Amino acid sequence: MKKRYGKLLSLLVGFSILLAACTNSTTSSDGKNSKNTQTTQKETIGNFPMAVKNDGKIVDGVLTYGLVYDTPFEGTLNYAFYQGQPDVEILHFFDESLFHVNGDYEITNDGAATYELSDDKKTITIKIKDNVNWHDGEPVKAEDLEYAYLVIGHKDYTGVRYGDALIQDIVGMDEYHAGKAANISGIKVIDNKTLSITYKHANPSILTGIWAYPLPKHYLKDIPIKQMAQSDKIRKNPIGFGPFKVKKIVPGESVELVRNDDYYGGKPNLKGVIVKVVNPKVVLQALKKGEIDVAQFPTDQYVSAKGTKNIQFVGNIELAYNYIGFKLGHWDAEKQENVMDNPKFQNKKLRQAMAYAIDNQAVADKLYHGLRFPATTLIPPSFPGYHDENAKGYSYNPEKAKKLLDEAGYKDKDGDGLREDPDGKKFTINFLSMSGGDIAEPLAKFYIQCWKEVGLNVQLVDGRLAEFNSFYDMVEKDDPKVDIFAAAWGTGTDVDPYGLYGRNVMFNYSRWVNEKNDELLEKGHSEQAFDKQYRKGIYNQWQELMNEEVPVIPTLYRSQIFAVNNRVKNFTADIDPFNWKWKEVGVTAEKPETE
Repeated sequence: MKKRYGKLLSLLVGFSILLAACTNSTTSSDGKNSKNTQTTQKETIGNFPMAVKNDGKIVDGVLTYGLVYDTPFEGTLNYAFYQGQPDVEILHFFDESLFHVNGDYEITNDGAATYELSDDKKTITIKIKDNVNWHDGEPVKAEDLEYAYLVIGHKDYTGVRYGDALIQDIVGMDEYHAGKAANISGIKVIDNKTLSITYKHANPSILTGIWAYPLPKHYLKDIPIKQMAQSDKIRKNPIGFGPFKVKKIVPGESVELVRNDDYYGGKPNLKGVIVKVVNPKVVLQALKKGEIDVAQFPTDQYVSAKGTKNIQFVGNIELAYNYIGFKLGHWDAEKQENVMDNPKFQNKKLRQAMAYAIDNQAVADKLYHGLRFPATTLIPPSFPGYHDENAKGYSYNPEKAKKLLDEAGYKDKDGDGLREDPDGKKFTINFLSMSGGDIAEPLAKFYIQCWKEVGLNVQLVDGRLAEFNSFYDMVEKDDPKVDIFAAAWGTGTDVDPYGLYGRNVMFNYSRWVNEKNDELLEKGHSEQAFDKQYRKGIYNQWQELMNEEVPVIPTLYRSQIFAVNNRVKNFTADIDPFNWKWKEVGVTAEKPETE
């Protein structure tokens, strides 16, 4: 998740759906069009309540949370280092930001710290509350937040958070990152509980994207920064200051947590939480049997689960979108910038044609039953103040796709139904797609078929789907086997897209660089952008630019639904995990209900 969940970016499992071919209807055995019975069961996220109903009295019980993935979780259990969605789902239970947020995703003084912003909006002073302690009993100090910045900004840091625009803009960060200074001059520890951070520029994202995840300096300081992400204190024995404490980790499989009686927000209702990986193929059965209490439920399976008596469904629109990315270059680690040097997809007409060729509406309606819907821009509608409702995006138009390919010089010159490149050579596109559930492979084949119908020869990398961890390893390292890839971003609560598409950020996986993009992203987090109307205008221009240039194809906006056992109380589907308030969640029976 990008930015708040603290300027975080989360790599989400990309797709799960089933379609037989790239058409708007299925075809029966007699060749006539027949209505897909699933289309009659289309849902909308507005049909789902936000909170579970349970009037029972809370008992002192343990809740089991299902991580719905077909691979083990990576286990990098720290906000400064994690990259995948499974890890952050675990993190929510035992660690958190110093700040809570309001309905506009702006930080408030209701969490573990309070803040004041200077008149010139360049300096924020943060005061940590006195009763906020690490799980080992040590108080959370101002130097712990400073230490987080010292780790992220260090030249030996192995994570990806340094790409954040706010972090890079701190006074003295450039010098520190280059190894020319021992500390960051713009960060001042005033006393044990208070520090200030001064930025070179006023940036409205300070209120929605400030990094406010301290690191326990007393616990981690003896570990070399380049080894920290792989250390036992991150992967086996992590600590935080959240409502639960990690008791036991079975790597990749499960985490057992117990109540943190010293939690600053008050005693949690649950005695403990067990988090365990559940394969998407069996998640419904696990819920019916009471083997798990809560799970983010695959939307493509909802129709078969609807009406299950021992569970309730709650839902909301995610701060997220699915996309297909083009590999346009590589990440220069030494220069810390993206270099657009891959000639294969430099012609934007080719990229536009591939966008027009895919039928996202059919995907959304027929298989996600309306619980996902076609994406038109790279700012999702969960940011209603900045999402451009007038943007049309790329609706399904194979004839337009064919025309663009012709104009770009991609023509079938040997009559085999597949287009050659402008030089007359065979043109094959290598497509990286992720495994995950029964329908991941049919979905990848659906997109491949869509592209084949406009004459493009697209093949899966290595002839198969990639599991989550190897998928992102290939994407991050710019594996030359990968031409395009299907993935998803959780955006977090800061609308600023710099952390995904900036020239100097590693998360810009397409490696697209463009001067107009640089200009608009800079204006979008300038002092002038504190004026929301100005910022909206800038981001409308940016959405238009991205739709024109198409370094990535936005495909679907995502609804998230949770399946929750009837014994669970106070669980909501709020899209900001800090408003989930795991402290408040409880159970009203010793054992889960079963169907």
